[in-house]
Amino acid sequence: MRQRLICWLVLCAAFLVPKTVQAESWRALAGAESPDHAVQVIAFLPNEMWIHTEDSITWSFPTLEPHSATFLTPGLVRPPFTVGCPGTNTTPDPSAFDNSSCVNSGRITTAGATYTVTFPKPGNYRLVCLVHVNMTATIHVLDASVPLPHDQAFYDAQGAKQAQALLTDRDGASRTIKEDAHGAGDEGSMHSHHHMVTVATGEVVSTPGGINSVTVMRFMKPRVTIHAGETVEWDSSDVSGHTVTFGTEPPNVTPQTPPSANVFADADGARHAILYSTSDSVHSGFIAQAGHERIGIAQAAPPTAPLISPPLPAGPVTRFRVTFMSPGVYPYICSFHDQLGMKVEVIVLP
Repeated sequence: MRQRLICWLVLCAAFLVPKTVQAESWRALAGAESPDHAVQVIAFLPNEMWIHTEDSITWSFPTLEPHSATFLTPGLVRPPFTVGCPGTNTTPDPSAFDNSSCVNSGRITTAGATYTVTFPKPGNYRLVCLVHVNMTATIHVLDASVPLPHDQAFYDAQGAKQAQALLTDRDGASRTIKEDAHGAGDEGSMHSHHHMVTVATGEVVSTPGGINSVTVMRFMKPRVTIHAGETVEWDSSDVSGHTVTFGTEPPNVTPQTPPSANVFADADGARHAILYSTSDSVHSGFIAQAGHERIGIAQAAPPTAPLISPPLPAGPVTRFRVTFMSPGVYPYICSFHDQLGMKVEVIVLP
C-alpha cells in the first residue's frame, strides 16, 4: 500500500511540476548575392520568424555588401549606421533584446560574420538594417507554452525562396547592362544634350514580415565615349545610395560625406562638376532617392563654384553631371560598391 502511494505521488508530481523547455537556437541570413556580386538581395532571409522566449537567432552575413542587424527601442528614430545605438553604437555579440535598450551588430563588412540576439520576453519585435532603409523584418517571440507554427527547415526553405525570387526578378531591378546600353536613353531624354548613365537599378518588395529590396550594383553602361566639352549625366534608379567618384576618394566615405568642393548646383537642382584634366578629382556625394526614414544633410555651395548657380539642395539628390574639358580616359567608381564591381570609365575624345 505504501509503495503504491509513493508511486501515485511521483506520478502526480510529474504532471504538476512545469516541464522545462530547452531554449532553441535559430538561424537566418542577412543578404544574398549573385556569384559575380552584381545582384544584391537587400533582405533578411526570411523576414518573419516565430520563436519562444529565451530562444536566440543567429544572423549570418554572407555577402560583400555590408548590412547590420539592429533592434531599436519603441519611439527611437532610425539612426545612421555611423551613430547606431545611442551612446554605444554597437552592442556585444551575443546581446539580449526586450524593447528596453537598443541592440545593434554594427555595420558588418566581413562576409561570413555572424551576430546573435536572445529574446527573454514575449513581444513582436522589428528588425532593421541601418545601412539599407528598405530592409526590415519581424520577430514574433511567444511564451514557451504556445506552440510554434514553423521549424528551422521551414525558415531555411522560406529564406531561400525569398532570395531566389529577388535574384531572378525580371522587372526594373534586373535590367541588364547590355539592355541599357542599347535601349532608350540619350535621344529620348529631356536632357538630350547629355550622355546618360543609370546608376544601378533596384526594386522594393513588401511582405507581411517587412520590406525586401534588390539592386543591380553596376553602372548600367560599362563605358561612355564622348568629345571634349561634352557632359555625362548619372541618374539614380535604385532604392540604395551610390556615389560617382573620379580620382582620389574622400577618406571614410559615408552617406553623410558631402560632395567635393568643386561640385555646384544646376538650375534644376542636379549636382554638377567640371573636370579639366584626367588628374582632377570629384566626389558626387550621396546619390539616392529620399527615403521616408532618411534625414537630409544640407550642403552649402562651394565658394569657388565656377558657374553662377543656386546652393546645393538639402538632402539626397538623384542626378549628377560632369563636363569633361580635356581628352583622356577618366576611370570612376561608386565609393560604396567598388568592391562589388561598380567601377568603369569615361573616354573623352578631342
